[in-house]
Amino acid sequence: MTTTYDFDLFVIGGGSGGVRAARMAAARGARVALAEVLGTDGLGGTCVNVGCIPKKLYSYAAHYAESFHESAGFGWEGQAPVLNWATLKANRAQEISRLNGVYLNLLRGSGVTVLNGFAHLESEHAISLATLNADGSPSHQRFTAKHVLLATGGTPHVPHFKGHEHAITSNDIFDLEPFPQRLVVVGGGYIACEFASIFNGLGSQVTQLYRGEQVLRGFDDEVRHFVAAEMLKSGVDLRLNADVLDIQKQTDGLRVELEDGTVLQADAVLYATGRVPNVKDLGLEAVGVAQGKQGAVVVNAQYQTNVPSIYAVGDLTNRVQLTPVALGEAMVVVDALFGPADGKALRQMSYDFIPTAVFTHPNIGTVGFSEEQAREKFGQVRVFRSEFKALKHTLSGSSERTLMKLVVDAQSDRVVGLHMVGAEAGEIVQGFAVAMKAGATKAVFDSTIGIHPTAAEEFVTMREAARD
Repeated sequence: MTTTYDFDLFVIGGGSGGVRAARMAAARGARVALAEVLGTDGLGGTCVNVGCIPKKLYSYAAHYAESFHESAGFGWEGQAPVLNWATLKANRAQEISRLNGVYLNLLRGSGVTVLNGFAHLESEHAISLATLNADGSPSHQRFTAKHVLLATGGTPHVPHFKGHEHAITSNDIFDLEPFPQRLVVVGGGYIACEFASIFNGLGSQVTQLYRGEQVLRGFDDEVRHFVAAEMLKSGVDLRLNADVLDIQKQTDGLRVELEDGTVLQADAVLYATGRVPNVKDLGLEAVGVAQGKQGAVVVNAQYQTNVPSIYAVGDLTNRVQLTPVALGEAMVVVDALFGPADGKALRQMSYDFIPTAVFTHPNIGTVGFSEEQAREKFGQVRVFRSEFKALKHTLSGSSERTLMKLVVDAQSDRVVGLHMVGAEAGEIVQGFAVAMKAGATKAVFDSTIGIHPTAAEEFVTMREAARD
């Protein structure tokens, strides 16, 4: 008996992974639907709406203040302009709205049925879609699908403490009104460090609190300490081994009491203390989908759950929470379900040598193993490092310094870690990630001609090991 379904693939979630899977599956001839709540935020998920894209736009904005100041050393004179917060917010919103439209057009152009509503699982092949009628009353539709892909992403997590309702998350930070002259950022991960740097650059008085001994846990230790020092130097009041006891709302703002008794006054308190998989009301328990820590959906190498018809990708699985990773995972699913395009081999996802950037001021770019991880995995390693003032700052008057570092497996001579703190670090490291993915050795780096004068050439001119 042949079972007929409404769709071959039903995607729940319109973020990067979900949109990519829906488009590519439809391009292979599959009947595809994608469900997303198209309300305040549009298609594109966290990255487009309240993550990577708006964050980097604000990072660009924050750099202008220091650029205006530094331009004096290059002969530019006159009064620096001031930030119009409302203009920045409006222009950002317009660009995000444009991108939402691009995503919608890409989906429809590929033949995907886009459904506006909240979807949850009824069974292994059935999905219920909750929508609101024009009069505000709820309505429900039911669809069936041969395969279901869960791609609902993650959401910020604020711990429970006295006054936690007065805290905001990264979802709220872009449209704060008025501009926060005094901002407290709680957390030590990349999101906390990025927003501390951004709002410091935009003109806020920023205090960053982290309960650990150093920010950016999991990154190379030398990079962590270097970035923290640069952030302090730029004006961020970074306080380690510090945490919030309670937050009280007062007429002139927020009263933030720390565990050591210190009291801070703030206009806003941003909690960037981690993200959790967005699994609420998805119906996972009723269908029997296995979940792990913090509710993360458990999947195999093809991103299939323990329920054979249901797959999951992206932050929902709590593996590597990066947009390009979700895109890669989505393509593995499409190949597994509908076959590879143009007769190519089935795609597999590798989590080795994934490059990433952190948009602190200065930026971080990194790929491969930290020095500490490399020592643990490979035993003997050679470390090459260079720290210097960039050419630009010989005239700018800035005291900002750049750090560049290579970690080499001594036995194979392979470069297994590459780290940079400095201007445009992400742009520089991306190219080196290709070489490292291909297995480039230190000898290959040494034989490569550098582009002069650039910061990037330092990676191919470091000859003496700092540590062996």
